[in-house]
Amino acid sequence: MKFMLIMHNNPQVWDALTDQEREEVMSGHGAFMETVRTSGEMVGTVALADPSQSAVVRVRGGVPAVTDGPYLEAKEYLGGYYLVECDSRERALELAALIPDAGVEGVGIEVRPVVYAGPADD
Repeated sequence: MKFMLIMHNNPQVWDALTDQEREEVMSGHGAFMETVRTSGEMVGTVALADPSQSAVVRVRGGVPAVTDGPYLEAKEYLGGYYLVECDSRERALELAALIPDAGVEGVGIEVRPVVYAGPADD
């Protein structure tokens, strides 16, 4: 089964960490990626830019309207994800617990099964 291990960022939580704590979280991702690559469970990963760099496109009356910034005002935003393929939900939960962000107070890793993943090309 494929699972997305979704990392939500909260700038207030991140800013409250010490420089050393932030460095431990960031460097911990390298160790996590090595673990899931070695186990053969890594499908892919994505880290996203800050929401201030995003744009939202809405089509109204057939005309696209583009606005700057995130879709919603929120304390947390999608920071990135790991896509893994493993034998069970329990294993996906084990992997999520290895992501360094899971150990940061006020942050968690959302584990969601993938119900469809299409090919990049047909």
